[in-house]
This record gives sequence, structure tokens and C-alpha cells, in this order.
Amino acid sequence: MSPVLAGALQVLALVAALALAYRPLGDHMARVYSSTKHLRVEKWIYKAIGADPATEMRWPAYLRGVLAFSAMGVLFLYALQRFQGALPGSLGFASIDPDQAFNTAASFVANTNWQSYYGEQAMGHVVQTGGLAVQNFVSAAVGMAVAVALVRGFTRSRTGELGNFWTDLVRGTVRILLPLSVVGALVLVATGVIQNFSGIHEVGQFDGGGRQWNGGAVASQEVIKVLGTNGGGYFNANSAHPFENPNGLSNLFEVFLILVIPFALTRTFGRMAGSLKQGYAILAAMASLWLGFTALMMWTEFAHHGPAFEIAGGAMEGKETRFGIAGSSVFAVATTLTSTGAVNSFHSSYTGFGGGITMLGMQLGEIAPGGVGSGLYGMLVMAVLAVFVAGLMVGRTPEYLGKKIGAREIKFAACYILVTPALVLCFTAAATALPTPADSTANPGAHGFSEILYAYTSGANNNGSAFAGLNADTQWFNTTIGIAMLLGRFLPMVFVLALAGSLARQSPVPATAGTLGTHRPLFSGLLVGTVLVVTGLTYFPALALGPLAEGLAS
Repeated sequence: MSPVLAGALQVLALVAALALAYRPLGDHMARVYSSTKHLRVEKWIYKAIGADPATEMRWPAYLRGVLAFSAMGVLFLYALQRFQGALPGSLGFASIDPDQAFNTAASFVANTNWQSYYGEQAMGHVVQTGGLAVQNFVSAAVGMAVAVALVRGFTRSRTGELGNFWTDLVRGTVRILLPLSVVGALVLVATGVIQNFSGIHEVGQFDGGGRQWNGGAVASQEVIKVLGTNGGGYFNANSAHPFENPNGLSNLFEVFLILVIPFALTRTFGRMAGSLKQGYAILAAMASLWLGFTALMMWTEFAHHGPAFEIAGGAMEGKETRFGIAGSSVFAVATTLTSTGAVNSFHSSYTGFGGGITMLGMQLGEIAPGGVGSGLYGMLVMAVLAVFVAGLMVGRTPEYLGKKIGAREIKFAACYILVTPALVLCFTAAATALPTPADSTANPGAHGFSEILYAYTSGANNNGSAFAGLNADTQWFNTTIGIAMLLGRFLPMVFVLALAGSLARQSPVPATAGTLGTHRPLFSGLLVGTVLVVTGLTYFPALALGPLAEGLAS
């Protein structure tokens, strides 16, 4: 079987699996966030944290809950790393330096999971399981909670109430992420992913001698790393490591876990909005972008010319032979079009255009299908912009789901869209202009610029993957990327919740003959075009200096 055909079959199998899970999972999540009943364990949690699950919150109170909970997460994870040397199960590892501890704490709380450290050589069992794995769950649940709050903003009228953050947080963790993670971890263990608490031991090598490795609760952390679109690897090699991703079957299953909740959330949106067709329209836009990027990535990696590439069957540099070009390309697109950041190959070794595709996937705002929760609310903000553009074309006040999109709403949407590019481009410009950060690049010229641009794109968009040729374990990069991650995560949430509150206060507008049909294929096409044009206009000059220049020169 040719590698290209094998890749096409992998994509078809993935689409079939996602289609089978779409309806039951999407409906289940809609029931979870719409239910008025509380499980006994949830009541215990509410009592422990002093929350009243029956209290409705307006958007400022909801936002305060998001920020307060996340700030406590940063402080706890920072302290856990700083005191690691005194904790049991530290495997003899020392405490983490302040700048790296801040970067890691910001990274995992922001659902970014950018790592400037060697996982198996820096973090003990307590930090890995009690700190990083816990944040993998709750940071994903925060994203889903904000997405559901925005959906409620569209569906409620004459009230500013968006639900209860603590209820949404606990339900997302207890009823969605935990059960799926238990099942997923068992599947990963069955495919060969390790799960233990062994210490450091010597492993023999084929060429003689040995090497020290430590085990760990890898399967349980691996499953939530991909299911929650987090991305932090237990080992430095991440999902390219055979302990995390042993074979082609585990690789395809991990891609499925990355995509299943973000895609299924579109059905949750349609169910809660009272129109499944609205969810299908958003799904169509997301799926079109994902399939298009996957096809482009396979084309550029398979068709790259040169004697070495022809012998290998394509651009195999930096890719695991057990996955091949197809498995690596599918994984790379899935991880950069979501906020996952897990990698099973060396993105820095992709072709110039291939590296540009991974970068552009993040720069879209990671909305195809995007992160858990963040992909849905990001695409809904783009839908608001799309109906505004359509309204300008026909000279009519834009409407979406029965709500008018006025000046207030479009300002919130515009701020959401502009904040992340501003962070990426400003930090990249500063790092390129200053001599010390520029010295961290391993490659001069266009590729070196791409390494820096990729780092801040990954941080501000809460992705977490890296070009890896960049030495990011410096005070400059640890601090600035940490700031970019926090601002890139929580500033957009401010505008999303403010938009939700503004929409929830409106009265519904009845549909007329001039109302744009946002459930039709035409709108899905308009939405895709809006996403590409807005992103292209924002990032094209920077991309032209990096991956495009490198690709054209090769």
C-alpha cells in the first residue's frame, strides 16, 4: 500500500470515528450543562469550596470566578514546583528555578502546556500527577465553561445571567472529562502506554551501555493531555516517545481524543440553541478548515523534491518511522488547529511550507476545531464578525441567533480578534530586535525568525508546541512567553463573557425575509472566508519573512 493511500485511509477512519462519537457526546454535554440536578459528589465539592450552585451569575461575577480560580491554580502550581526538592516522590529532582516555575505554572493553568524543561529529568511524581495532571483537567473545564456561558448569552433574553461558573467547572470535570479519561487511559494502556510509579532505573541499549529512565503515571496524564487539548508531555519527546505513543494505533487514537470534544461541542451548541442546523453550520466550517489543512500538509510533506526525499518517500526528517509522513502530518495539523501542542514529530524539521501550515493553524485562533471550549467560543466570535460583514454588504443590521449585532457587540468581537495577534507580533518584534533573545535561535535567517515567531504564536494562542530549535529556557523567554500565555488565555475570555452578557440582556428579534440564514452552507462558506481573510491580513507579513521565504528558497 502506498504511503499516500495509507494516509487517506487514516483520515477516513478518523472521520468515521468522530462521526460515531459526535451525536452521543454532543447530546451528553448539552444535558450536563442544562441539568438542574446535582450529583452527590458534586454537592460535596460545592460544600468544600463554599459555592452555591443555584446562584446565577452576570458576566462580571462569572469572570471573577474564572480569574480567581485560575490565579489560585498559578500560585499553587508555582509553589509545588518551588518546593519539589522537599516533597516525597520527587525522584531526587531539585526545585524548579523561579522563572521556569512561573512559566510552567502559567502554561498549564492557561491550557497551553508549553514546556521549556525536560519532563523526565525535571519533574517528580507529585508535581506531574498532583500538579500538572490536575491542571490538565481543570484548565480544560474552564474553557468549556466559558464556551457554555457564551451559548447561554445567545439563548437567554432580557437577563444578564450566564449560569454559575463553579457549577459549570465541576460538571465539566466530573461528568465529562473524568469518565472519558478513565476509558481513554485503559485504551492507551492496552496499546502499550506505560502506567506506573517506578523510580529511575537503567535501560540497556542496542549499541551497548545503558541509559537512565524513569517511569510514571503516563497513560492517565497522556489521555487528559490530548482529550483536554493541553499538550504537556510526561517526557521531553512528548507524543514521539514510545512510552507515550507506542504505535500507529495509539497515534490515531490520540488524534481522535484531540478532536472529539471540540467537534462534538458544535452539537452541544446546536442542542442548547434549539437548532441543530446552527451547530452543523459551525461544524461544517471547522471541518472544512481541518480537512483543507490536513490535505495541504500531506501534499507539502509527500511532494517535496530532492534525492533524499524521493528515497524516503517524502520529507521524513524529524518524523518517527513508526508513524511515517501521513501519521505525523495528521497529528501535526490536529495539534496546531487545536490548543493541544502535543507533538509526535519535530515541527522544526518540516518543510518550509509545512512549518508555515502548523504556524498558520495556530494563528487562525485555533478554531478548526480549536481547543476544548476555546475553539467553540472562538468560532462563534468569528460568526458574529461574519454576520456583521454580511450586514455591511446588504445594508442591514446584522443578526445572529435572533440577537442584533450592534456597535457594542462588534467592539467586543474586534477586541477578541485583535488581542492575540498584538501579543504575538509585539513580543516577536521585541525578541528579534534585542540581542540576547536572538542568540537563542539555532538557525540564522528565515528559519531562525520562524522559531521565534512560532514560540510566541504558540504561547499567545495557548497551543504549547514548539519549533524546538529555539533555546527557550532563558529568563527572557520563560518570562515573556509566560506573560503571553496568561494574557492570551484570559484577555479573550474577558471579551467573550462581556459579549455573552451583552447578548443575554437583549430581547430576541423575530426572523424576517431579510434575515441571513446562518444555518445554510452559504454562511459556512462566508465564515471560512472571514477566518482566512482576517488571519491572512494580520499575519501574512510576518509569515512572508519566515516560513514563506524559507519555502520559496528551498
